[in-house]
Amino acid sequence: MTDPVEPIASRPAHLTRAAALETVAVAAALLFKNGQTTERVVLAAERLGHALGLPLTLHSHWGELALHVEGTPFAKMVAATPLGVDMGKVLAIMKIVDQVCDGTLSSEAARPAFTAVEHLPPASTLRFALFAAIGAASLGVIFGALDAASLLLIASSAGIGALVRRWLARLGGNPFIQPLCAAAIAGAVTAAARRFQMSEAPALVALCPCMMLVPGPHILNGAIDLARTRIALGIARLTYAGLIVLMTCAGLSAGLAAGGATLPDVGSSAPVPLVADVIAAGCAVAGFGTLFSMPWRLLPLPIAVGMLAHAARWALISLAGAHVAAGALAACILVGIIVTPVVDRLHLPFAALGFSAVVSMMPGFFLFRAASALVALVSIGPHAPADLLTSVVSNGATAFLIILAMTFGLILPRMLFERFLPAPAPRRQPAVVPDTRSN
Repeated sequence: MTDPVEPIASRPAHLTRAAALETVAVAAALLFKNGQTTERVVLAAERLGHALGLPLTLHSHWGELALHVEGTPFAKMVAATPLGVDMGKVLAIMKIVDQVCDGTLSSEAARPAFTAVEHLPPASTLRFALFAAIGAASLGVIFGALDAASLLLIASSAGIGALVRRWLARLGGNPFIQPLCAAAIAGAVTAAARRFQMSEAPALVALCPCMMLVPGPHILNGAIDLARTRIALGIARLTYAGLIVLMTCAGLSAGLAAGGATLPDVGSSAPVPLVADVIAAGCAVAGFGTLFSMPWRLLPLPIAVGMLAHAARWALISLAGAHVAAGALAACILVGIIVTPVVDRLHLPFAALGFSAVVSMMPGFFLFRAASALVALVSIGPHAPADLLTSVVSNGATAFLIILAMTFGLILPRMLFERFLPAPAPRRQPAVVPDTRSN
């Protein structure tokens, strides 16, 4: 099918309908593949389409996006699978969309700009490994590992795992290989630490580097899709996240087995002083922000918000005796209230700030406690004690409640702001004159 040249109304540049549709498709696919929430992808695509004179609707599915031009038979399918999280690219794409919609960037220049963003490099390998180590050690502090030897082992394990992940990413291939290998390194380090008695908290030496592998944005994006009744996409996202967690557990078990060890008993986390918890939370947010390729200039805001949220969570749990899920709910509501007007005013991606500020609260600790109990239950068989089953159910339910509370806490302020303080409607451009000639 060949499109005649059709000028986009009110634009100095001239694009065919096919070129305009391709431009929107490229932008939507990049946002979708790099961790933007589905709702923001849909709104950005439709806003850009109106700016280019193509009123359209976007339908998202796992593996593809479908764009339909309103009032015409024209549609486009583009392959896009939301496997990655790169907030630097999300921010750059949203900035280009704003420029096109505001008229400061021509429609003809938009496509090359999107293509340039697609080839932007992620965070440097040195920064990636260093902040992975800092983030894992910070999680160790949050969960009660305060001796220097344990923190050094946690940081070393996470840093080496990050280097291996970056090397595997350059080779390409299956996305599940990276968490599998990184978790295996954590298991091997833990086995060595137990054999030579180098740590007072061997369980945290095993789990904290693995908690850096928990796909928090994918879990939260999937839960948000379910909340917005995108059932199929939400289930697909959660399934992908679940497989990453499964590969992480398998890698950890393999690394421990290779060293002739088993997963140490994971007891209750020791209480941590407020100052240590808040500072560690800020470092953990910086670590996760780097894993998501967040630009340096954006890091201070989620760090500050994350520290404030952790302080509120600590006060509710330690002083008021609240359940950990209730603490996460209150902290995420606070984050949503602070972040939502900021991202709307500065045209920043909500996921870049909101997710990074709270992702250190993801229940990786409870997930791995449930997984370790489940492995022990299966290995022992019918003679397993009843408390193993209780541990699986209790920790699994706690993890589920925390994820549910975090999702609700994040999206409630977002939805309330959209309901009572809606953003100005995009300036609607005249639609392209439909082509009445035969194709």
